[in-house]
Amino acid sequence: MYRYIFFDLDGTLTDSKEGIVNCVRYAIEQLGDPVPPEETLLRFIGPPLQESFSVFCGYGPEKIEKAAGFYRERYKPIGQFENRAAPGAAEMLSRLKDQGRCLALASSKPEHLCVSICERFGFTPSLSVIAGSPPSGDRSKADVIRCVMQQLGLTDADRDSILMVGDRKFDVLGAKACGVDCLGVDFFGYAAPHELEDHGAAAVVHTTQELEAYILGH
Repeated sequence: MYRYIFFDLDGTLTDSKEGIVNCVRYAIEQLGDPVPPEETLLRFIGPPLQESFSVFCGYGPEKIEKAAGFYRERYKPIGQFENRAAPGAAEMLSRLKDQGRCLALASSKPEHLCVSICERFGFTPSLSVIAGSPPSGDRSKADVIRCVMQQLGLTDADRDSILMVGDRKFDVLGAKACGVDCLGVDFFGYAAPHELEDHGAAAVVHTTQELEAYILGH
């Protein structure tokens, strides 16, 4: 049985498209560069921010830091509020906790923003741990998962009872690197077709109702 459930945030518990895309666009404009097409901007949803500026914009280390700074300049006061919870997410988390599952947040987003967003959407009472990245720099998903395990006092012997839940290949690969299973969610369509299955997700669900049923059935 999966006793410990680790949830991604962007694209999983929340639909963060508007805030992320607007902040990426703002950062690139502040650097004086042409803004990529919408298809490229959407690819920023999921991966660590600095990795995205490297892969999708071709920025080097110095420019990545500047871009990330501009992104955060807009995200904290504005972008984090351009966001909405997945339908029924808070209620689902509450029921899973009542069923005895230990729930945690495992996101590459800066941790202080994770805390703010979880509080606003009513997720916090159901979560034993909220883990993210430090204020500057991005943790990989594998590192965030390890951080959650450490905070919960989990060891290698507990890996079979841990399930990561996320919407992108980064969640699946991070879970795999830590020796735990990953359930893919396709709530908002940010993953490429078959992305989750091709990288080894245990299954893919499409609603919070399906997600809850899968967890309670395993």
